[in-house]
Amino acid sequence: MRILVVEDEPRLLRNLAKALREEGYAVDTAGTGDDGLFKAETYNYDALVLDVMLPGLDGWEVLARLRKQKRTPVLMLTARDATSDRVRGLDTGADDYLVKPFDLPELLARLRALIRRSANKTTNKIELGAVTLDTRARSVTNAGAAVTLTAREYAILEYLALHRGKVVSRSELYEHLFDETDDTLSNLVDVHVFSIRKKLGQQIIATRRGQGYCIE
Repeated sequence: MRILVVEDEPRLLRNLAKALREEGYAVDTAGTGDDGLFKAETYNYDALVLDVMLPGLDGWEVLARLRKQKRTPVLMLTARDATSDRVRGLDTGADDYLVKPFDLPELLARLRALIRRSANKTTNKIELGAVTLDTRARSVTNAGAAVTLTAREYAILEYLALHRGKVVSRSELYEHLFDETDDTLSNLVDVHVFSIRKKLGQQIIATRRGQGYCIE
């Protein structure tokens, strides 16, 4: 999953990006509202973490302009705890709202919930026949036995599972699983899919020749 974090406080931005990458997310960052809006409009993110108080365009304006084009899930951050601010954020199109200072586990849980809701999932568990994904623990079992996947393998399997029944092109997988700092030429999707099949069975991911991959 690819996340955009828009935050003007350098230390918080750096720490959030580091924590999200450690959780297996691909992360892009922006330090101003203008840069954040440009990236949010240009790329397809699975969720945005958007601060309210930003130089240039503030978070309200970024959200309002983004909502004219996209329904990307947005978690807003603010240092202000007034009810009117929370109402304004939700009415402008935010999907969730978190007040600073916040606990990192709560932010991660809220992001997982936003991504689940956008894929019409209601729990952390995704069942694919004998294979079960736990999106909270980022773990996989096959017939009850734990299976070890690399972070990239898990990310590919989770993305395809959240879009079950849809053919996902290689370019879409690249866009959602590799961030702006990645050298994608060294991380071929086909190689990771081959490894996933080796661990979970050939039937887990179907290939649609000339189109991409699908979990049926």
